[in-house]
Amino acid sequence: MSQNYEELLEVMHARKSVRKFDPHYTIDKEEITSMLEEAISAPSSSNLQPWRFLVIQDQELKKKINRFSFNQEQIETASAIIAVIGDTEMYHNIDEIYLSNLAAGNIDEEHVQIQIQNAKAAYPNAPLEVRRNIATFDAGLVSMQLMLIAKARGYDTVPMGGFDKQQFAASFELESRYEPLVLIALGKAASPAYGSTRLPIDSITTYM
Repeated sequence: MSQNYEELLEVMHARKSVRKFDPHYTIDKEEITSMLEEAISAPSSSNLQPWRFLVIQDQELKKKINRFSFNQEQIETASAIIAVIGDTEMYHNIDEIYLSNLAAGNIDEEHVQIQIQNAKAAYPNAPLEVRRNIATFDAGLVSMQLMLIAKARGYDTVPMGGFDKQQFAASFELESRYEPLVLIALGKAASPAYGSTRLPIDSITTYM
């Protein structure tokens, strides 16, 4: 096995869901931005990248969030809360994304026009529930990458789905196309996280 593989495994197994953070530790905006830039290399449906991020560091805003997040301690003690928002109208970015790929030399003119045509035929006409599912799935991919990147940099995280998403959207005046999907607490652990086991692979895998 390569050294890269071993290092990846180490980060994967070291990542745990931390709920007790050092409230005095601050991660600056530049480093959080750098982590997000690395995380968005995650794959997404047709590369439409339907994720948006709301980074909340203001203590009063954290308290506000906590009122409709079941008063979870980590929301107020983490250095930042990163809300991963799904764009259910991801098709508005079709031209920008594919033409950027063309400019970068990743695709030729003929194929980029085919991709644009196909995406514009599919996504705007897809039911909202389908687009919501796509955004939710892709948000999960980018969230996992973000948490692994944070751990590789020496930070800790915990993903949270237990919050009132309608209240969150209303509080931050999100347009209807944007749906809050997960909150990720990011910071330095104040105490070790609990370990956890997994179901045996044989009980969850079938070869055919």
